[in-house]
Order: sequence, then structure tokens, then C-alpha cells
Amino acid sequence: MRNVKDICIAVFLIMVFASVLVAPASATVSGPNLKVTIIEINPYPAEIGQYIELTVQVENVGRERAEDASIELIPDYPFSLDSPANAVQNIGALSPEKIATREFHLFVDKNAQKGTRSIDIRTRSDKSAPWSEDTFDIRVGTETFDSKGTVELEQIVSDPEVFMPGDRGTVTLTLRNTAESPTINIGGKDYDTNARIQSAVLGSSEKGVTVTGNTFKEMGILRAGDKIDLTFNVEVAEDVEDGTYHLELAVEGNSFEYNSRKNIPLDVDSSNVKVIPSKPLKLVNGEATIEFDVANTHPNEFNSVIIRPDAEGIEFYPSEYFIGPMDPGELFTIEFDTFAVSGTSAEAGDGERVGETSVFPFTGPVNLTLTASYSNGINRHENIVSNLQLSLISEGQEGGSSKLFAGLGLLALIVVGVFMYRRKKRGGK
Repeated sequence: MRNVKDICIAVFLIMVFASVLVAPASATVSGPNLKVTIIEINPYPAEIGQYIELTVQVENVGRERAEDASIELIPDYPFSLDSPANAVQNIGALSPEKIATREFHLFVDKNAQKGTRSIDIRTRSDKSAPWSEDTFDIRVGTETFDSKGTVELEQIVSDPEVFMPGDRGTVTLTLRNTAESPTINIGGKDYDTNARIQSAVLGSSEKGVTVTGNTFKEMGILRAGDKIDLTFNVEVAEDVEDGTYHLELAVEGNSFEYNSRKNIPLDVDSSNVKVIPSKPLKLVNGEATIEFDVANTHPNEFNSVIIRPDAEGIEFYPSEYFIGPMDPGELFTIEFDTFAVSGTSAEAGDGERVGETSVFPFTGPVNLTLTASYSNGINRHENIVSNLQLSLISEGQEGGSSKLFAGLGLLALIVVGVFMYRRKKRGGK
């Protein structure tokens, strides 16, 4: 009987304690009760140095009407409101099971570190009620995934391979997931080896070197061994000096520990096509074949190389010499048939070539200019050689006649000698 009595006393005490514990909760639910939720963050993750739009939902989950509900956002670093006056927004009356939404605009400090940051939101049912506070996490910078794939820079291809001052071109970077199998076991747990490229940015802090269209976002998933090419546009200013310049590739991967920064070299070299005479530049009696050596002194291939000569009163055939592509260090020897054109001679009409029947008024050397044009990637370049002189040498017709008479005289002597020889031979008989 004593045991039964003890059991009854224990049950009674439990019921008393339970009623004490339940009473406050029942009282809370019986009044208005505001539940706050962040339903949208745009963009997400929040971008450093940019505004984000926060959409907050307030729901009355209590049994009574909230007569004058309000919501307050309390931002902490790195977040700040667009205006302090917008921190508190009034909702007004909110009946049970009813929902209201409000929007807040927050700025993310430009010096913020990537990671998860918290923000506090308070609500109250009317002006006389106490504030109720909730804390929410907002991710800044990069979203985190459990994948263990690692993105590595496999190849750098510049087009042109070596830039010249003033050039435009591209830099193509090949990223590869170095994982060798679809999964990996770490600490007894299996993880996939997918690699995510959430963003890839190529930047330049070098003066005169600019990267345009420099951001790729949400490039998707690279499975084990997969690779992807990212092409960025690069411009080099006209006044950039020769040398190697350094760009920076920033890649955001699966999570913070998979983010990386890579140095991307960019070479600039102003060396070009050299044109050098390979034999004396002279015209004899108004014509000659002149010859030049053409060399590519640049570190990479040039395309559509053309050499064009020009001199006053001189015609060249061909008028320009098309070489085409030239490898670095390659040498071509080219020739032009060259003719002086009479313009003031009384014996030859305007525009006629100087020949044996006309006398060109040779008065001294003629300035000769050579223009070399060529392409470095998509960029067309020209360089001019203008310090050359074409000598004009006149050998008169009298000199030619004297040689003719001398030849005829020699021939006559030979004929006379043969005749005398034969005559003597007959007399001897």
C-alpha cells in the first residue's frame, strides 16, 4: 500500500511541474507572435563592394492580431544600409496567419573578407511591445560546396604570342580539374571530385596594359580530368615599353580553400621587320636590278609581310613585293627591276623610260624609301626605311661607239692578216 501511495504522490508532482512549464508557452501563443524569415538575397552570395537586396517576410503565427507591427534591420560590418532612415519599416495591423514582406538595400563594404557574416532583424507587434530579435547568416563572396575537385591553370596562350606597343589581342587560359577519379575518400567519408568555377577574373595593375571583358561567372562543373578555356581581351597602349608584364587570374572554386590566384605573364616587344640593301643601290643608264635582305627580328611570326619601294622619278617592278608569313629570325632576299623615268629630257617624252636613245638628266642620287607592312595577330603595322639613296650612273653612247670601232678595227686587221697569209702561200708555190 505504501508503494502505491508513493507512486500517486510522484504522478501528482509531475503534473504540477508540467502545468508550470506549459503555462508560459500557452500564454505566448495566445497573443500575437511574429515570425521573421529572409526569403531572398539578390545577388547571392553577396558581392563585395556591391549592393544587395534583402527581402524579409513577417508572419503572425500567434492567435491574436498584431495592431501595429514593425520590423527593424540592424546591420553590422561589412553591411550598411543605403540610408539609416530605412532601418525601421512599419507593417501596421497583421492578423493571425497573415504575411507581410519588406525590402532592405544593403551595401557590402569593398574591403570585406569572404565568408559567412551575420545580421540581426527585430520585430514587435505594437509600439508598446518589446522587440524580439533574430540573427541570420549571409554568405559574402563565394558559395561553399563539399566537392573536392581542384582547378589548376594548365595552359596560357596569347594571340599574338608577343604583343607590340599599340596591339590588341587575346589571352586564353585553360583550367583543368586535376582529379583522377569521380570520388575520393577522406576520413572514411566519400566526396565527389567535381570542381566548380564560381568566377574567374583576369585583372591588370600594370600601367598601359588593360583587360576588357575580364570576368566569367558560374562556369559550372568540371568533372575529373575535364578542362575549360577562358578567353580575355587585352589591349597594350602605344607608349608601353618592351618587357614582361604581369596580369592576375583570380579563381573562386568549390569553397574558400579552393580559391586561387595565378600570375599571367604578357610579353611586349617592339622589334619589327628590317630591310637592308644586299648590294650597291645604283642605276646604270637608268636601269638596274636592286636587291634587299628582309629579316623578321620579332620573337614571333608575322603575317602578310609586304615590302614597297618608292623614289621620285623611278619605277619598280613589281611595285610591291609580297612575302607572306615570316617566322622569327627568318630572312628573305628580294629583287626589284628598277627604271628611271624621263621627265625633263628633250629626247624623251614625259613618263618614258630612259634608254639608249634618250638622255636622262642625271643630277645626283635619288632618295629611296622602303615601307615594310605586316600583321602581328589582328594588328597591322608599318615601319619605314627612309635613309637610303639610289645612285644614278650614266655611261655615254660615245663610249659604246668607241668600243664598236675598236672591235671593227681588230676584225679588219684579222681579215687583212689572213689575206696576206694566203697570198704569200700562193707566191711560194
